[in-house]
Amino acid sequence: MKVAIIGASGFIGTAILNEALNRGHEVTAIVRNPEKITVKNTHLTVKAADVTDETTLIPLLTGNQAVISAYNAHDTDTYVKAINAIIAATKKAGIKRLIAVSGAGSLEIAPGVQLLDTPQFPAEWKAGATATREAFYVIRQQNDLDWTVISPAMMIAPGERTGKFRLGKDQVVLDEKGESKISTADYAVALINELEQPQHIKQRFTLAY
Repeated sequence: MKVAIIGASGFIGTAILNEALNRGHEVTAIVRNPEKITVKNTHLTVKAADVTDETTLIPLLTGNQAVISAYNAHDTDTYVKAINAIIAATKKAGIKRLIAVSGAGSLEIAPGVQLLDTPQFPAEWKAGATATREAFYVIRQQNDLDWTVISPAMMIAPGERTGKFRLGKDQVVLDEKGESKISTADYAVALINELEQPQHIKQRFTLAY
């Protein structure tokens, strides 16, 4: 497929980019600093853009079959501005499919209780998690896009690509030890699986070991 990946040089975006290229997809990587992408691939085009500016994004997205947003910001105003620009540009480029990276903070740890709203949630992560949650709320209002939002496990870190994990919807996926973990590589596997064989249109899902 022809797919645009916004934020392809980031922590999770890099893993998504690698997974997409390894599966033979034709990728336009849209980033703030193109020099951060060092991989060389005949199926890769790297473009610089300010993703808060929809007029800049539209021509870069046009011609793709799907948009993957791995954009991240630590303040709500910037994140919401960017996600609105990404949504608008996706629509104006004539693309129906949008897959977005989200966070674990908006997952429920108990009925009606999101991780972000628990006393145990780390204070240093709160601003970024709040921004990510607000962006998720914007995306889920888009009835005219085939959107999917993917929240990682509570802990996501570089690690092995196993291709083996469990899926959930809006609740944290825990193992028998009460832990919730996933590698960036396996998160990317789940995302590209969803790109290739959509199972969660207009839904959010999560994954963990």
